[in-house]
Amino acid sequence: MVALVAWTPEDGVLGAVAPLGLAAARGTALVVDLDPGGPRYPGEMTLARLVAEGPRRRDLEPAHRGVAVLGNGGISAEAAIEVVAALVASWPDVVLRVPAAGPPPLASMGEVPVVAFRPLLPGGLAAGPVRGVVWQSAGWRLTPPSPGPVLPRARAATVHSLLSGVRPRRDRWLRAIGEVWSRRWR
Repeated sequence: MVALVAWTPEDGVLGAVAPLGLAAARGTALVVDLDPGGPRYPGEMTLARLVAEGPRRRDLEPAHRGVAVLGNGGISAEAAIEVVAALVASWPDVVLRVPAAGPPPLASMGEVPVVAFRPLLPGGLAAGPVRGVVWQSAGWRLTPPSPGPVLPRARAATVHSLLSGVRPRRDRWLRAIGEVWSRRWR
């Protein structure tokens, strides 16, 4: 079981799409939104509801191959930490989406690597931490201000597919974001 925290401090669209791309690149994975103000991902079950009702066995295991998304539903990460820990322990791969303000304390779950997704903008406008950064190309040919992979620009069809719950086929952005899983982020 592998878990990554996806943190996108500057770009709301990238913040909604990057966790879905990370999960889709794995084949079978769960995206858990820890941001009470996060996107309204489709689906009836939310993290808040799962905490209120308690997770059932079928919630703790993938029902089939593919990406499952657990929208937030208005609960803090701290209030959901036990359920999140159970999901991380039982799913093959989990992406934890956190608010732009920064990753919440997840100390009770052990060390979950934080991967910052930052737009690669001219003038160093999105310069950030020197470690744990994935740069998203915005169309300019720039050298990143710190080490980290640079994702190619995502096609509009890729973004639309991911937000619609469909895995894009043969997509270079998806292949590139998939390489994030093979890096050491600690």
